[in-house]
Amino acid sequence: MKIAVIYGSNRTERQGIKAARFILNKLKERGLDTEFVDSMVFKLPLLDKMHKEYPVGEAPEMMEKLHVILKDADGFVIVSGEYNHSVPPALKNLLDHFQSEYFFKPSAIVSYSAGAFGGLRAAVHLRALLAELGMPSIPSIFPVPAVQDSFDDDGKALDENFNKWVVRFIDEFQWYLSAFRSQREKGLPY
Repeated sequence: MKIAVIYGSNRTERQGIKAARFILNKLKERGLDTEFVDSMVFKLPLLDKMHKEYPVGEAPEMMEKLHVILKDADGFVIVSGEYNHSVPPALKNLLDHFQSEYFFKPSAIVSYSAGAFGGLRAAVHLRALLAELGMPSIPSIFPVPAVQDSFDDDGKALDENFNKWVVRFIDEFQWYLSAFRSQREKGLPY
């Protein structure tokens, strides 16, 4: 299984990168093939044209690289902070550049915030967005409150409970990955 982990914060002192590294490490421990999509690395312009609106082979190089990563993925883990009770603009912009690459593939939400709610208000918005894009999210969300104090810079949990909680989250995600893949192999409705 190939998993694209999509992280969408462009802030200079971003703390959510720690949560992204944590989930990347845990997915790799499970033997899943991961690709990290960091909006800070894949700097897309504000949406003017979606990938599908370019003639084949004429999309900007960074957009074409992302197209291949997303198209080849079996599922997506979206790591999102909470900005003003919603998702970061860099994440929304990155997601909106693509469409069919997401179809009939599950997603899982890791949300975070500096405060006590762990980004859950943004996760609620994100759930609707992901469904509209064609990658419905699994029922569970992995919220991370006080992200700045939850992991070290390499993504190692500073609170052992995160290592326990993530097991069920990834178990559920893997179930959906297998179920969606099985159905895709039988054919798509359109």
